[in-house]
Amino acid sequence: MSFTETIKEVITSEMQAFEEAFAAAFRTDNSLLAGVNEYVLRKKGKQLRPALVLLTAKLLGEVNTSSIQAALSVELLHTASLIHDDVVDETMERRGKASVNARWSNKIAVLAGDYLLSKSLLHATETQNIDILSVISRIGVQLSEGELQQLSNMQKGAVSEEEYFTIIRKKTAMLFASCTKIGAISAGADKETRLHLERYGEFLGICFQIKDDIFDYSENDKIGKPTRNDIREGKITLPLIHALGKSTEALVNDIREWIRSRELSPEHIKEIVAFVHRNGGIAYAEEHMQIYKEKAIGELQTLPDCQAKEALIACAEFAAKRSV
Repeated sequence: MSFTETIKEVITSEMQAFEEAFAAAFRTDNSLLAGVNEYVLRKKGKQLRPALVLLTAKLLGEVNTSSIQAALSVELLHTASLIHDDVVDETMERRGKASVNARWSNKIAVLAGDYLLSKSLLHATETQNIDILSVISRIGVQLSEGELQQLSNMQKGAVSEEEYFTIIRKKTAMLFASCTKIGAISAGADKETRLHLERYGEFLGICFQIKDDIFDYSENDKIGKPTRNDIREGKITLPLIHALGKSTEALVNDIREWIRSRELSPEHIKEIVAFVHRNGGIAYAEEHMQIYKEKAIGELQTLPDCQAKEALIACAEFAAKRSV
């Protein structure tokens, strides 16, 4: 049994109800869209985000219809964002297969992503909870702001550590925070409990994203997306930020110029990877990843001990230890 399967074992029946609702959300009479949707469904990932919604709700009581609809909404939104991200980043592969934009076209990918985003908001309204709808609506704003800020930083060829954390909070962490927050809302949690679980999700998301950024400097062919993509696209993440700030090598100015001009040859990418390893960028990122993992677990300490809490702790451990 995989680590994610172990986490989901606590919510087996609830995840089954989610899976059925998720598949139903992709049904359409439009033949072109049906083909795209079927392709996307076959490539679905670990579904950690809806699991977080359901685990949070179960931690506080029982998973209800509102919890399922909230989990469905957030996973549809996440799926839409991945399709749109692949268009923006000109990514040709996702989870070992051609991305939607590579398989069809940018135009179809954008429209398919828009369709799923609209379905996400539709299912958010099915919760009949204005607080849940508000949280999910704000995710789209945060994701777009984070993406645009990252593009702006790429044009400058320089990113501070503070700017990096602002971006990953908006692009990744706030989505995780929203999952745990809406799970708590669906279970009728009080404000203090909501805040603890929202912070847990935020810290978990930061840990998760730092791990993803470390992957870009690895040789792991099981990750599900090509490594070196961030470097190739000129994205400056924590390992490189630290290396650039620490090093006195003349190569620092060359790297900044390569990124700013987006002229990154395979040889340039090799040099950047070696530079990051040489200057302790990976170790620095791993240290911060562990800090945020512990901060996430710390937010759960005052909550009741149960299998769902153990699973949430395991999620944090998984985020830091995973190899894919």
